[in-house]
Amino acid sequence: MDKDTTAGVLFGIGAYGLWGLLPLYFFVLQPAGAVEIVANRVVWSLVFCTLLITVTRSWRVLAAAFRNRTVLGTLSIAAALIAVNWLTYTYGVTTGQAVEASLGYFINPLVSVLLGVFVLKETLRPLQWAAVGIGFIAVVVLTISYGKLPWIALTLAVSFGLYGFVKKRIGPKADAITSLTMETVVLTPLAAATMIFLAVSGTNTLGTQGSAHFWLLVSSGVITAVPLLFFGASARRLPMTTIGLLQYFAPVLQFIVALVVFKEAMTPDRWIGFGVVWLALLVLTVDMLAATRRNSVARKRALAGAL
Repeated sequence: MDKDTTAGVLFGIGAYGLWGLLPLYFFVLQPAGAVEIVANRVVWSLVFCTLLITVTRSWRVLAAAFRNRTVLGTLSIAAALIAVNWLTYTYGVTTGQAVEASLGYFINPLVSVLLGVFVLKETLRPLQWAAVGIGFIAVVVLTISYGKLPWIALTLAVSFGLYGFVKKRIGPKADAITSLTMETVVLTPLAAATMIFLAVSGTNTLGTQGSAHFWLLVSSGVITAVPLLFFGASARRLPMTTIGLLQYFAPVLQFIVALVVFKEAMTPDRWIGFGVVWLALLVLTVDMLAATRRNSVARKRALAGAL
């Protein structure tokens, strides 16, 4: 493994590891609720991004991105999707439903496959269809287990899947810092208004729970931005196959935290449901690795033929 690949793997583990441990951060922010946490996350992320833009001297790049209506419109949609994702995830963790929240990110790869079918009109390979079918069975099993549709997991999977799809449409038109800055700029007016409303109504915790709590909430900007920057550094160095395998690291950590730290209950039927989800992901991973190998062999043969 060369140095660039090693760095890519380490950055990827850093990004997904931080995302996987995020429930612990929300836990120590109690008694702040999901709405206050997300509002602070947006505002302080903008402050941190402003510092990054200044340090990297990227104001011209940012201004050019804002002048591009396609980029601005697309990232505004991305901002709305990530806001839904953050609110849902934070709500799940802060209300004792971190296990179901982790399920959302296990299901996410299956949602991405479905987006390829219905939006991009892609043709699925047999194993991909099998994975989707198994995933559907898992949702049915978990619905019976929970006694309701696992809406937190499904909302997280769909919102993040759509977010990734929208971000891919931007491609190289906006780097990680520019994208995050534009998204937070779009969300900041609503987030700031929310913080003001909570302060006026006396329901905010930012300035009422001591200095430690204050600085923990303020640090949400760094905690939001750093894994995204790590992810960008990893994606530039690694093939999508490796990124696809690393992404399971986050929900596995979230799941472990929910069971070991938060002591959330896992009934036998829920274990069965999660087991079916993991089977679907195994099938999807096997197909992905096989397709990558076939493509690699085909490229080598084409290169040999050209020589």
